[in-house]
Amino acid sequence: KKVVSILVVVLAFTFNTQAQDAMAKNVKTISLEQTKGEFVQKALTVSEGTYVFEVANNHAAEAVGLVLVKKGADVSKAENHIKTAYVTEVVKDGETQKTKATTLAKGEYVYFCPLNPTPQYTLTVE
Repeated sequence: KKVVSILVVVLAFTFNTQAQDAMAKNVKTISLEQTKGEFVQKALTVSEGTYVFEVANNHAAEAVGLVLVKKGADVSKAENHIKTAYVTEVVKDGETQKTKATTLAKGEYVYFCPLNPTPQYTLTVE
């Protein structure tokens, strides 16, 4: 009975690890670069899926970040922000940081930086 329990745990762990590996392979990266007062990428169009945003601070400000909101939602309200699209820590000058994996459904979103105030740019998911 003890051997069966150990085998079940090992198999469950193996399947879970394989599922996580498969998910990680399906995550794509969207690279964004900030300069003073703007993102270099003014508009993006991507397919539905899961993405990690990689944000580079190219002498934009001491620290920059990223906010992603479904288009039409009030961007000033934090509850409308897609929290997984926040960088894991502020991006210091000359550095790059990533967000957590963020699943994007079809539709339009806006992205901007509140720390290095930028305009709102459109991200279209097809």
